[in-house]
Amino acid sequence: MTSALVPAPSTSATPGRAQHPHRPPAVDAICLDIDDTLIDFTGSARTALTHLTGRDDLWPDWQRVTEQHSAMVVAGVLDYDTMRHARTKAFLAHLGTHLDDAAVAALEDRRLAQMNRAWRLFPDVLPCLDWLRAAGLRLAAVTNASSPHQRARLATLGVDRFFDTVISAGQLGAAKPDPVIFHTACAHLGVPPDHTAHIGDRLDLDAAGARAAGLHGIWLDRTHTGEPDPADIPVIDTLDDLPALLVTEYRTPTVTSTSGLPSPRR
Repeated sequence: MTSALVPAPSTSATPGRAQHPHRPPAVDAICLDIDDTLIDFTGSARTALTHLTGRDDLWPDWQRVTEQHSAMVVAGVLDYDTMRHARTKAFLAHLGTHLDDAAVAALEDRRLAQMNRAWRLFPDVLPCLDWLRAAGLRLAAVTNASSPHQRARLATLGVDRFFDTVISAGQLGAAKPDPVIFHTACAHLGVPPDHTAHIGDRLDLDAAGARAAGLHGIWLDRTHTGEPDPADIPVIDTLDDLPALLVTEYRTPTVTSTSGLPSPRR
């Protein structure tokens, strides 16, 4: 576990809001969530779970057990590999299937291999990352998952080269929406929170959490959840809309023209 925890800065400014009433806020860095923002995690993991169980209705139960065990990784109680096997054993026991450790390990390793074969980027990811880099923005990947595995996924999918840093909850011992993880990302980027935007698929953990930490939170609502658009938090349906939002609502390092860019959803 790293010791590079960054405490919340003292500020009287309203989180995520411009301090000058007549100028849009400046954004010099972007933080991006990984799972279900860049990588289709749910699609891959759900397919692997269906292969394991022969059923497609168990995903909510799997998510619940996973969240319980992932919290133990963040707290430093379990390492990632131990968590995987403990999680799968607990999930199977919940279904009434009690297996010894060797049998559970074999099933879990099979599930993980199936999931790893199914990883894919969303189609809008590479064009967006290219644009963000061309715009002169510094980039961080900020994840609540295990750092080594997320770094490996980014490398395998060919997008690790875009990021100046990767910050993970397992590495820090602090998970989104804790301000520490957002402030640590900003410190690694060398950009203050009020000049940084964070984009992710979770309204609570990503957009609202970032805004509460003093960043500009942006919600990527890929699945059209049906939740009402939150006040003061921009919402986009795809990363294809992120350049338009950044250009029209913020000041970025090198981009000043909005020509040809679609309008973001507000």
